[in-house]
Amino acid sequence: MKSNLLPISSVGFKYIGYTTLAFVLLSVLDLEFLAFVSFLLLLALVFVYRNPERELLSFEPNSVISPVDGKVISIEENIEDSQYAYKIEIESNYLETSVLRAPLDATLESLKLKRGTRLSKNSALSKEINENAELILVDSNSNRVKIRHQLERSFDTLHIDIAASNTLRQSSRYGVMLNGITTIHLPQNFRVDLRVGSHLKASQTLIGYFS
Repeated sequence: MKSNLLPISSVGFKYIGYTTLAFVLLSVLDLEFLAFVSFLLLLALVFVYRNPERELLSFEPNSVISPVDGKVISIEENIEDSQYAYKIEIESNYLETSVLRAPLDATLESLKLKRGTRLSKNSALSKEINENAELILVDSNSNRVKIRHQLERSFDTLHIDIAASNTLRQSSRYGVMLNGITTIHLPQNFRVDLRVGSHLKASQTLIGYFS
């Protein structure tokens, strides 16, 4: 697992570097309008790849926090998957911080990363062919949480910087997703402390507790 404590996420360095070079070259060539556009693009890239420090708030033991910034768009109970009783969907856009953070102290049991398209969530095929990553985290009490990150209309790929058997500390960074849907599956012994429409901040918003 990589540790990135810089104010800008390292996955954005490539885009920021190219845009900075374009700005310098256009400025040297006195192409003022294009240089201005490239400067605005540079500011936008710095914004979307920002990597702020987040203080982990003091929650009770067995807490689960949000792994992403975004808005809760659905909460379902008694879902078809027999291992889980709740499914929470969170929508993140370009205005949210793109860094993904561990929702609990746990070991990564498995990781499935599927490269693919980046269709809108309104497309009937988006859940089948869009780029996504599925993580299963297991804590010391054998509580299991499944997280699925799915890209929507994003110019960048999905970045996951952990591997199976890695141990994660609550709030630690593990990847970057620009514009997508995060689905969290939780077991029967979990108490959800959210409502549809809630705005979440990674590592600072409580999702709920294991009983």
